[in-house]
Amino acid sequence: MSATKSFDAVPADLARERAASESASPARQAFRILQFGFVVAPIVAGLDKFFHLLTDWNQYLPSVVNDLTGGRGPTLMLVVGVIEVVAGIGVLLKPRIFSYVVAAWLAVIIVNLLLIPGFYDIALRDFGLLLGALALGRLSSEYASR
Repeated sequence: MSATKSFDAVPADLARERAASESASPARQAFRILQFGFVVAPIVAGLDKFFHLLTDWNQYLPSVVNDLTGGRGPTLMLVVGVIEVVAGIGVLLKPRIFSYVVAAWLAVIIVNLLLIPGFYDIALRDFGLLLGALALGRLSSEYASR
């Protein structure tokens, strides 16, 4: 009887060991780090579009975009804030999809920043973030729950 118990325990022990080793893998840890970052950053930046505690977000709106919206640039920035919050929540719940949404959104932000002289350094930083979002998307195919 004890031989049966130990035989039955072996698959459970192997499953626990495999789960522990998988959670300790550097790639899974990288996935979780990137996921955390791409949940928190868009949500914080999106919410701050309403409060302007971090910066005056309207300075990142090119005059051409403000003109295209009929001078409603600040209202557009509030819409941007909502989109960013939704994107961050999406990365939390469905990183396999929303990591690419965030990457596309960052591409739009980069183009926007390139229209404003003096913000090229921020565009370059956002390009690095775009690459991180793409990496998260690739890692999500392996580590995100289906």
